[in-house]
Amino acid sequence: MRLSSSGFNQQTQEGEKKCLNSELWHACAGPLVSLPPVGSRVVYFPQGHSEQVAASTNKEVDAHIPNYPSLPPQLICQLHNVTMHADVETDEVYAQMTLQPLSPQEQKDVYLLPAELGTPSKQPTNYFCKTLTASDTSTHGGFSVPRRAAEKVFPPLDYSQTPPAQELIARDLHDNEWKFRHIFRGQPKRHLLTTGWSVFVSAKRLVAGDSVLFIWLENFL
Repeated sequence: MRLSSSGFNQQTQEGEKKCLNSELWHACAGPLVSLPPVGSRVVYFPQGHSEQVAASTNKEVDAHIPNYPSLPPQLICQLHNVTMHADVETDEVYAQMTLQPLSPQEQKDVYLLPAELGTPSKQPTNYFCKTLTASDTSTHGGFSVPRRAAEKVFPPLDYSQTPPAQELIARDLHDNEWKFRHIFRGQPKRHLLTTGWSVFVSAKRLVAGDSVLFIWLENFL
């Protein structure tokens, strides 16, 4: 299942390339995923990594990754860097980690735990995720948003208007900008994303069963 995401009220300085926002990344990854802090020690399993790469690329392990018979089944490493990414084609999030194997002597040295170790990954509070229906992905329809979710994540509507409506500007994981018309109408009345939604669906190649996540990030730079 693919997971697309959009963040509201995000601002970037012109010409500045920014890293993927941590809260947005963790919202897409889900509450069961946590990343070790830089400076911590981790156990790296080469064979497991090889099998995972083979499965993700649909290739045999031996055909894609060299075989090192002398490599131990597990390596104790120190984590030097973590970079959060999102696949350009599918929006699937993943993390790139830089590891340095520790020598037997280094493993015996006194190790001070990082202050962040054991701290749960920060999950955003103002977001909602919805599994798309056939109606949501129809090029002639719109995206139906649960009222509680719309009131929690979207900017407030002016209900003195007839009908209440506004333009929303969102950015996806790759900092691409999308514009949607948010309107409150129908019988019974409901929140809908109309103009701009079908363009988003087509560009992301979304189908019923995929999930879309919207998150409000205030002061996201």
